Amino acid sequence: MAEEPACCAVSVSGPASGPYSCSAVVLSCRPGLVLCQGAVFAPFLREGPAAWAQRRALLPAALQPCPRLLVLQPPPRGLDAAMQQHEARLLALVPCGAFRRALARIFSQAEQWRFGGEAVGDEQRALHWFAWLRVPGLDSPTRGWTARASASCLRKGEGLLACGSPFGTLCPDLFLNTLSKGVVSNLAGEENALILTDARCLPGTEGGGAFLPSPTGPCLVAVIAASFCWKGAEWVGLTLLCSLAAILRSSTSVLDTAGVAVPPMPVAAVVRAGGGQDRLGWAALVECGSAWGSGVLLGPQLLLTCRHVVETGVPLRVTLAPSPGRAATVLGGRVVFATEESSPFDVAVVELEERVPGFAPLRLADTFLPGEEVSVVGFGALGQACGPSVTAGVLSAVVVVAKIPVMLQTTCAVHGGSSGGPLISSQSGRLLGIVASNTRDASAGATYPHLNFCIPITILNPLIVCYQHTGKPEAFAGLNRASEGVRAAWRLQRQPRLPSKL
Repeated sequence: MAEEPACCAVSVSGPASGPYSCSAVVLSCRPGLVLCQGAVFAPFLREGPAAWAQRRALLPAALQPCPRLLVLQPPPRGLDAAMQQHEARLLALVPCGAFRRALARIFSQAEQWRFGGEAVGDEQRALHWFAWLRVPGLDSPTRGWTARASASCLRKGEGLLACGSPFGTLCPDLFLNTLSKGVVSNLAGEENALILTDARCLPGTEGGGAFLPSPTGPCLVAVIAASFCWKGAEWVGLTLLCSLAAILRSSTSVLDTAGVAVPPMPVAAVVRAGGGQDRLGWAALVECGSAWGSGVLLGPQLLLTCRHVVETGVPLRVTLAPSPGRAATVLGGRVVFATEESSPFDVAVVELEERVPGFAPLRLADTFLPGEEVSVVGFGALGQACGPSVTAGVLSAVVVVAKIPVMLQTTCAVHGGSSGGPLISSQSGRLLGIVASNTRDASAGATYPHLNFCIPITILNPLIVCYQHTGKPEAFAGLNRASEGVRAAWRLQRQPRLPSKL
């Protein structure tokens, strides 16, 4: 059986405050070292939130006196024993410069990004700070450093395992070291210092670990910096990670002063899965005036996207993601067909000004299996800053009208800017459809990224084939003549006379 992730939880309390807690990772047992998020120490900073503006490490003297640090671990596997508690002391709070720079470049203040809890607070200024703890109770002569991997080897779409303790040290018997699976959604910064994953984490898991699978057990590759992300009022549904290698580089002087020798980062034999990297080449960033979204390349000069992404007569800028044998490509384009506003199918067809070199035809699906694993590639949320994102889930429902699939639902996280991107079967690699929207509860003002709707490629492919043979945009006119049953499905209601709140 693969070795369990080396995670724990940290509690910080003072004579008159606390306890405050978060998740953490055990980096070494020779000597005992634990790494956690720095924000948990915010209530104990002598200088208050202003301390987070520094570029150098904060030593224990930066804290108010007498905070008590406890590290909680589960009992050894197979033992019916109490939770293990170890006293700890702070070595230093360390800012990760590479992560800070990536945050500043990718997350524009104008876009109103927020992280962590719903309220905007000083904890966001501490996102790039991490705490090193010395834990003598973890010292072991037989166990060394936790298996690690460099984030520079990560690829979008490959699997990750996140481990953290929801709500920190609250009810550790229930929540300590909870696992969540996801994929690498996006990467940014020096040697991938900043990582986004769709593994679902909860408040309190900050400081926990993200692990890559390997034949000998999970390899720690990153630390959870924020469990939630919002862009304006939209919940993005992704978890923000900081590369462990970047943290170690920023911590060199602190660990040297403490007499800790960090062994070289081993070359991990990680398990590659999904082949997601090749599929990034199917997706395109579509920009039309101030609007932008995603698209999928269906021919050397043919792109499919959503009507609400484009505007007829307005020049288009299409950026194709790099793929094997092709660098990132920017082309002009024009809309040759867009469905009417009254059509349930939100579709636009774009002709590119030039042929895409090395275009490889996509394999298209002709059947849909509810429950199959799928992924979405699109330029939602971060697309204009660092390329397409990948999110994974399952095909949660296939809506059929008159025995014809007319809508696909998935649990992939889909955000503003993902519209028009490809929905892909993780097993067969076939194109299932294009993303049309996620879900918004109009009465609550909430957006749900993990419930979204896609147009099946079986609806579109016969029309595309006809257009490629005739060159006549009228081939798509049938999309405007959908039946009332199809219209009702895409209005998210079965009874047209009853108002839907979605």
